[in-house]
Amino acid sequence: MESGLINIALMITYALIGIAVIAVIVLPLIKAIDDPKTLVGTAIGLGALVVLYGLSYAISGDEVLPRYVAQDVGPGISKVVGGLLTTMYLLFGAAILGIIFTEVSKAFK
Repeated sequence: MESGLINIALMITYALIGIAVIAVIVLPLIKAIDDPKTLVGTAIGLGALVVLYGLSYAISGDEVLPRYVAQDVGPGISKVVGGLLTTMYLLFGAAILGIIFTEVSKAFK
């Protein structure tokens, strides 16, 4: 009986997540149709993320430890994961620097 309730709750959760994902994608597009100039800022931000990932991918290594080879992790997957991790580290560092800059600039105002 409990597993049936858990399955129902999981299905409801999946449905709500699906609705949220659709809303996150569709509603900004509807808003952008009203004002197409807002798409320029979005495109610039998306382009900056793509360039940052491209640079991170280019500098990441493709070496694989023997224990990961047994799990079918090859050099390609290793390079993609390395690029994603480097991108995350750079964005995290930028966020920390932004927080520090904001707090310091507030102190001098």
